[in-house]
Amino acid sequence: MQEFDVVIIGSGPGGYVCAIRCAQLGMKVALVEKYDSLGGTCLNVGCIPSKALLDSSEHYHNAEHNFKEHGINITGLKADLGKMISRKDSVVKQTVDGINFLMKKNKITVINGHGSLKDKSTISVKDGKGKVTEIKTKKVVIATGSKPSGLTGVTVDKKRVITSTEALTLKEVPSDLIVIGGGVIGLELGSVYARLGSKVLVLEYLDSIIPQMDKTLAKELEKSLKKLGFEFKFRHAVSSVSVKGKTVTVKAKDLSKDAEVEFKGDYCLLSVGRSAYTEGLGLENVGIKTDERGRIEVDEHLQTSVEGIYAIGDVIKGAMLAHKAEEEGMFVAEWMTGQKPHINYLLIPGVVYTWPEVAAVGYTEEELKNNKVKYKVGSFPFKASGRARASMDTDGLIKVLADAETDEILGVHMIGPRTADMIAEAVVAMEFRASAEDIARMSHPHPTYTEVFREACLAATENRAIHI
Repeated sequence: MQEFDVVIIGSGPGGYVCAIRCAQLGMKVALVEKYDSLGGTCLNVGCIPSKALLDSSEHYHNAEHNFKEHGINITGLKADLGKMISRKDSVVKQTVDGINFLMKKNKITVINGHGSLKDKSTISVKDGKGKVTEIKTKKVVIATGSKPSGLTGVTVDKKRVITSTEALTLKEVPSDLIVIGGGVIGLELGSVYARLGSKVLVLEYLDSIIPQMDKTLAKELEKSLKKLGFEFKFRHAVSSVSVKGKTVTVKAKDLSKDAEVEFKGDYCLLSVGRSAYTEGLGLENVGIKTDERGRIEVDEHLQTSVEGIYAIGDVIKGAMLAHKAEEEGMFVAEWMTGQKPHINYLLIPGVVYTWPEVAAVGYTEEELKNNKVKYKVGSFPFKASGRARASMDTDGLIKVLADAETDEILGVHMIGPRTADMIAEAVVAMEFRASAEDIARMSHPHPTYTEVFREACLAATENRAIHI
């Protein structure tokens, strides 16, 4: 029987990063993965493939709508969805191959099969042919991620009623796509098909999209997506979805009018969040319990109720983000080997990869109000940016929230071009507890999108914005 210092169950961003860091710190590591492909949801059916399709569809949309303004005339423009899908598959393969290389480079033993806890030091792995292998370990890290959440009254047939996984492999562009849920995944995948010609209808139970983010961002994104052809129905509770031939009928209750309504389309994307994946892990064999949402409870060191067994990523509380899981993977590896790592969960940024992109870190304005924190606001629109006008990306703004007395930056909320990359400057600033004036006094290259962040900080500092 093979023996290891640590066995990690699940090879997503949390799991494989944890494995690499453990190996770097001198541990003998095994990585157990249920599927043949490493990388988990993120690399295979999540972050990476969705961004590949978002980029392809954005190129097509620009060619169709914006190239003429740049003096580029195209005739016979046509979207080839099959080619877009195959390019996406190629990007996924390259990325997964890269993870395979890293496992070999770091001398990590990869074992394919469904891993479960027989006891706290024995992992049982059942491969695709039903063969069971047992391995011994001193420590365990559970990193099994999440799966799309279901909804009462909705049966996913994976043909007409689909989840994000099936949305990445459609054979045709939907004529009318109904998206249940106005969160990140639904808006990103809705954007892909809206750019390619789909009419997209979003049904959301709450009163705004991206409800976890600052209200200003939600309003700005809604305006931009409506330009793309999105239609939104808020305060709608979906009760059932039925399929007849190629027609999908969604029934819902309009809570604002207390009326039953129905909508028809040729595809329906169920996108109401994700749930922790802990099925068949054998948690009961070691006495680990889950909360009301199926998540594993951990202490401040990410250790479960059983000594030596840790859990990270989507299977525990917190934002279901790949980079959050990565941070936790490194944290656990370092803690297990005697280091004193730290994670500031407030400063893990959130991103929506629509166009314009949305990115945020720190407190929202609503949170500051609820916490009765005295703050000041500075904002600056991209339409006042020379770089944004040059690229025709003038939708959106950057909003900075700073402490009213100390000027320390408490939250940064961006919607605009390349904000997914720009938010990192805000994260660095806040990690070092910078003030709005600190950023305002730093030189930002001209012309760049990052100048908008500086101008927003100037606006928060005695309303000193220059270019508005």
